[in-house]
Amino acid sequence: MELKILTLNEINLAIKDEIASLLRRKPNAILGLATGSSPIGVYDELIKAYKAGDISFNEVTSFNLDEYFGLSGDHPQSYRYFMNTHLFDHVDILKSRTHVPSIDKNSEDYFETYDNKIKDHGGIDFQILGIGSNGHIAFNEPGTSFDSLTHIVDLKESTIKDNSRFFNSISEVPTKAVSMGLKSIMNAKQIVIIITGKNKANALKRLMSKEISTDFPASILHHHPKVTIYADQEAASLL
Repeated sequence: MELKILTLNEINLAIKDEIASLLRRKPNAILGLATGSSPIGVYDELIKAYKAGDISFNEVTSFNLDEYFGLSGDHPQSYRYFMNTHLFDHVDILKSRTHVPSIDKNSEDYFETYDNKIKDHGGIDFQILGIGSNGHIAFNEPGTSFDSLTHIVDLKESTIKDNSRFFNSISEVPTKAVSMGLKSIMNAKQIVIIITGKNKANALKRLMSKEISTDFPASILHHHPKVTIYADQEAASLL
């Protein structure tokens, strides 16, 4: 696990450069994408690179980490809507090759199908992650099994509170989500995790302690051979 402490702009450009390099080597790369505030700057830089003619997404396939349970893709707070707004609508990716684990009922067959679809595409080449204040990655809350695959998650109060800033009120935040599991994430060939802001300083400090426990889901990343942490000075202030 490598830690890089950079400015937010430098983080966005560095990850954009990594993805651009991958797409030049492998135009049909499989990207694992995240939502939330962390990757927005990266997506902005990828759009700029596409519009400049530096990269194309025409052969790319993408798999998103998660989605709120029960929200349709046209709901303004759904992660399908987020991805369309912040990336897909602005580049030449084929929407039929973009996958978000959207579902409105509990179906084990669906969960298995999502992981198998990733496997059938040869696995994720490059996975973007953020981290929650309680150490969750995707919507894998503390206590999630390290062997978990795509599944329904009951969101913790802290996660609902963190995400309430995107809704009109905390009462509107869904209490369940569909999420890739920790094993699903660990199957990616390369992982980058973006950790920025003072409110993530404790999470980064705990991640760098190298203590591995299901109480802190992100700690599983210590078992992965190719993980880069991109953090800003505020997030790194307790190191």
